[in-house]
Amino acid sequence: MKAELRSLPRTLADLVAQHLVASGRFLDDDAELAYQHARTARRLAARLGGVREAVAITAYLAEHYDEALTEFRAVRRMTGNHEVIAMMADCERALGRPDKALALTKDKHVHDVSEATQIELLIVAAGARRDKGQTAVAVQMLEVPELTKRTRAEWLPRLRYAYADALAEAGRTDDALVWFHRAAGVDGDGVTGAAERAAELEGLEFTDLDEDDAVVDDEYFEDETTDTTADEDEDADEDTDGDEDAHDELDTDDQDDVVDGGEIKGGGE
Repeated sequence: MKAELRSLPRTLADLVAQHLVASGRFLDDDAELAYQHARTARRLAARLGGVREAVAITAYLAEHYDEALTEFRAVRRMTGNHEVIAMMADCERALGRPDKALALTKDKHVHDVSEATQIELLIVAAGARRDKGQTAVAVQMLEVPELTKRTRAEWLPRLRYAYADALAEAGRTDDALVWFHRAAGVDGDGVTGAAERAAELEGLEFTDLDEDDAVVDDEYFEDETTDTTADEDEDADEDTDGDEDAHDELDTDDQDDVVDGGEIKGGGE
């Protein structure tokens, strides 16, 4: 991206860079705002492939699938980057075109992309089959060796979740429960929601503790305080005489010993 920006006048390059940075900053929390910043960058520098890719990704995350698809096509044409095929196929699914999504998963460049993109293509393809009512085919497609692969790759929880979800739709609830748990086991950030789906199948429910529920009844504590205070007053009256006698018997040397021994507390140095 830096190399592309150098092709622009310095002032314009700085402005485009500012919008791209802002777009990246808001990407996780506000996809729509990130998309608007990316669009502004495109208006200023539409011929830069990196800018078009930023627009494509933010449009995809903000669910502007038509525009995302157009921009992803531009990215492939301008940069030769085929890693965007999976997101393109998912856009076709979101637009209600599962056949076009399946066609993209068979693109001639699918063997040139990374393992992560190939797994995403597999997930999208299985989803397209489910869109067409072919749930059993989707389950079979997802039964790949990568399901049990020992890896920390980000695609693993997504693959296991997709498989569990397909099993659930196929009515294989027990198997689905196993795989939702396996997905949750490798999903440390809880991105897939697999733990919640497992709990749902088990008849459990995740609930957040409301602040109102966390507040303890004040009246209860007032009653407790009142009763405790009364008891303490009675005990104090009964022990007053005894305490005075004990105090009289404690001479000056004994008081020094008690202080030195650390038995009197409350007066910090």
